[in-house]
Parts: sequence; structure tokens; C-alpha cells
Amino acid sequence: MKRTAFFISDGTGLTAEALGHSLLAQFEKIDFERVTVPYIDDEEKAREMVTRINKAAEIDGDRPLVFDTIVDSQIRDIISRADGFMVDIFGTFLNPLEQELQSSSSYSVGKSHAINHSGSYERRINAVNFALDNDDGARTRYYDEADLILIGASRSGKTPTCLYLALQYGIKAANYPITEEDLADQRMPGTLRPHREKLFGLTIDPERLATIRNERRPNSRYSSIQQCMHEVEEIELMYRRERIPYLNTTAYSVEEISTRIMVTTGLKRHR
Repeated sequence: MKRTAFFISDGTGLTAEALGHSLLAQFEKIDFERVTVPYIDDEEKAREMVTRINKAAEIDGDRPLVFDTIVDSQIRDIISRADGFMVDIFGTFLNPLEQELQSSSSYSVGKSHAINHSGSYERRINAVNFALDNDDGARTRYYDEADLILIGASRSGKTPTCLYLALQYGIKAANYPITEEDLADQRMPGTLRPHREKLFGLTIDPERLATIRNERRPNSRYSSIQQCMHEVEEIELMYRRERIPYLNTTAYSVEEISTRIMVTTGLKRHR
């Protein structure tokens, strides 16, 4: 079964997309064609959107789902005329909030992603730069500045997780790859020992690791299942021996990995 789902907004569309994806994830048996359309901020664009929704309804044989965070009532009225099942996110939640708070909403476009605190924005940008500068064990001398140091086998998800933590939470995260040389003496690398309290380990199923590595270096010792099994086993032994908290990333997205790290470590989002 296939259905089209539109996420439309007069801003970036990130809010409609995030909530829409969360809701649709509950319907695993349905194949959704997901379409995000940002900046529907005038009536002409709204009418073009109606045409697009109606065409999708005709092709699919079912009306599309339309998640919107449009604040302009006139634009929203035009969109509502489309042959789609409308999910008015702001209307659904803002009206009850207005009643409870006894206050009118400002209905400002893009408010949910506005940079209200320049300090928070600068913190996130600095954190992203830190993650890039301290990727793959490049500059261990700056680990004193880190909020978190991710460790694990090569290609276990350290770099994207560091960048996501930086961008979304303002966390200064470095990452250090555990290599065969590090595992040779069955001890934590000396570079990491002074920063033990900042360490968090990532691991991954060997089969998945081999698949990922084969995309980078096909048919190599580095990507062989034997090598991956050896590294994962030894690294997990090190985590347990050194009492380093760790997470298997195989079944999780980078968003889920990051959230679980924040919960486990107790790190707080920088605002």
C-alpha cells in the first residue's frame, strides 16, 4: 500500500517534517512517498501546491496526507481546498494553548527555528567547528575542551554523531578511532586515559560494519568480516574492562544515537 505525504510550510518545513515523520512511523505497513515543500508563503504558491496535491491524489487513487505549519490563514484556506487529508499542526496545538494561556499567539513565520539567542547559535557553530577539527583523532591536544569524546571502530558512526550533537545540542564532541595498534596491548590508549570521564563508546554488528567498510574499501582486509568481528569483539571487551558506557549503533539513526548518548551521559543541551 502506498500513500503520498506532503510536509508543507511557509518556513523551512522542518517542524512539519519532524512531527509528520514521527506520526507516519507508527504505520509500518504503509509505504509513504514523502515530499517536503518549504516556503509556501504567498497565495500563488498555495494554488500551485493545491494543483500538486490534487495530481498526487489522481495518480495514487487516494488523497495525500498534508502536514502543514502554515500560519497565514488565507494561504492555509487555499491549501485546505486541495483533495488531501489535512493535518493542521499549528491549528491543532496553538488554539488549545491560546485558551489555556489566555494569550494570543504571534503567528510568526519560522518562529520555531528563529535564532533568538545569538549565544546559542554561536555555541552550536563553534561546536560544529570543534567536531570537524577533532575528527578521527586528529587533534587530541584539544580534548580538554571537549564535552564528550566518542570512541569506537572505524566506520561505526562516530563522525556523523559528533556533528549532529554539535548542530542540535551545542555539544563539543571529539572522536577517536580505536585501531588494531590500540588493541594490541589490551589497554585503553594512553591519549584517552586523562579524559576517561568524557569517553563514550560506539559499537556495531560486525556484519553491518563489513557492509559499510566494503563501500569504502571493497574486498580488502579492512572490510573483511573476520577483521570486523575481531575489532568489534576486542573493542567491546575494552569497554567492559575499562567500564566505558557504550551503545550498539546498528539499529539506530544518528538522531536516536545522539539522544541516547545525551540521556546516558546526562549532558545538557546548550541554549
